[in-house]
Amino acid sequence: MGDMWTGEKVRLRGVELEDWEGFRDLARNTLDVRNADLVDPPRSAAGFRSWTAERAGRPPGGEAFRLVVEVLADHAFAGSVTVGETDSRAGRFKTGIEIIRDHRRRGYAAEATELVLTYMFAEQRYNKCEVEIYAFNDASLALYRRLGFVEEGRLRQHEFFAGGYHDVVLLGITAAEHWATHQRPSVR
Repeated sequence: MGDMWTGEKVRLRGVELEDWEGFRDLARNTLDVRNADLVDPPRSAAGFRSWTAERAGRPPGGEAFRLVVEVLADHAFAGSVTVGETDSRAGRFKTGIEIIRDHRRRGYAAEATELVLTYMFAEQRYNKCEVEIYAFNDASLALYRRLGFVEEGRLRQHEFFAGGYHDVVLLGITAAEHWATHQRPSVR
């Protein structure tokens, strides 16, 4: 691992202007409602360019941020990872990940999430990460459980999506649980 943002398969980096096509491809994931988080009306290419340009112009870090998941082998845009709903007083934050369909099942989501957890636990001193996953999203539930997240609750018929109400599963991992299976960053 070369730096805190680079793993064996992916690197996390800031959003660039040319990433608009990658974000458009992520939005197309909503065509498969079993794996999508929400269904939005179609957006024009100009709309994606504008949206991406606004995010590319944001300063790094802060309370909430989005990073691009880039494949090390070919520098391809594979998806994005977000951090948000931070509560520094309570020491917790939420994260989420989206991977383009063609890049799924290669370990990119797991590695990108582990990089974010390491940063937030080691450098930002947060104590807990939470995720909210639709109960029908078996792939995401399996991913987070593999990473050590523990189910903490279920919000019944909590979100309206794709024509119906769906349960949301709440999962969390503490810094101690993360460090039990991961090496802390070193200055050497």
